[in-house]
Amino acid sequence: MLVRQKPGSAKAVMFITIEDETGVANLVIWPTLYERERRTILSASLLGILGRVQREGDVVHIVADRLLDLSDRLARIGEETEPFPPATWPRR
Repeated sequence: MLVRQKPGSAKAVMFITIEDETGVANLVIWPTLYERERRTILSASLLGILGRVQREGDVVHIVADRLLDLSDRLARIGEETEPFPPATWPRR
C-alpha cells in the first residue's frame, strides 16, 4: 500500500493506492467493506484483494469485494522456491 485516503467529499469511500510489478492501481473500498475489514485495512503489510478491475485509459481501479491480511506470508517471500501460492479465502 502506498497511500490510504478517505476524502470527506467521497461519501465514506476509502481509496488505497497499491503497486505491484505491473504498476499502480487505485483500490476502491465501499463503506460497508471498510467497516467489516477495518482492522485488516489499517494493519496489513500485505493485502490480498478479491474484486473487479475497471480501466479508464491508463488508470486502473480495483473495486474490492473481499480483503485478506496476508502479512504472515511476507517474511517467507524470499524463501519460496515455488511460485507464490494463492491465498486460501475463508468462507463467509
